[in-house]
Amino acid sequence: MKNGILIFQKNAELGNVKTRLASTIGDQAAFEAYQLLVKYTHKVASESPVQKILFYSNHLEEDRGEYPINYRFELQSGFGLGEKMSNAFQRLFEEKFDRLIIIGTDCAEITAELIYEAFESLKDKDVVIGPAHDGGYYLLGMRKFIPGLFEGIPWSTDQVASLTRDYLENHKISYDVLATLSDVDFEEEWNKFKDKL
Repeated sequence: MKNGILIFQKNAELGNVKTRLASTIGDQAAFEAYQLLVKYTHKVASESPVQKILFYSNHLEEDRGEYPINYRFELQSGFGLGEKMSNAFQRLFEEKFDRLIIIGTDCAEITAELIYEAFESLKDKDVVIGPAHDGGYYLLGMRKFIPGLFEGIPWSTDQVASLTRDYLENHKISYDVLATLSDVDFEEEWNKFKDKL
């Protein structure tokens, strides 16, 4: 069984990461928060024995020595988030991966246990969703490429998870739902999780 975790990650550039958080705590503090979230995400991902594929947003970073050996590095391709995710999933399924999940670097509550649960769900379901409290999702997994999951979705809105579920139900595609968690986008959420990180 060939499984993989896609990690979508913005290149760490001051002023270009955690912009909503930066609007209240400033660019430098938001940049440092972002770095802690990224570090936490990779700590959790590294506990899973599957292949990790890190998709950078803008360019491949030269200093990649901090990542474990079983990491692979790619560049996101496409114009919007949906197209970028769709292209990444399609490419890897063409490489004969059996089960794939995608995560970002915004969730301070994600755990190795949840990632394990997601892969377990994909043994008998086509899709697994990890919904976020803001209406998006912190995790999406599938065992076959379903391009419709990335079409017609208003990304970065509170409708993402519900419209995804509507699509699955309308097309009679089996799916599982994980626990609902919080992303860190605003100061209130950051204050809740920063001591943990």
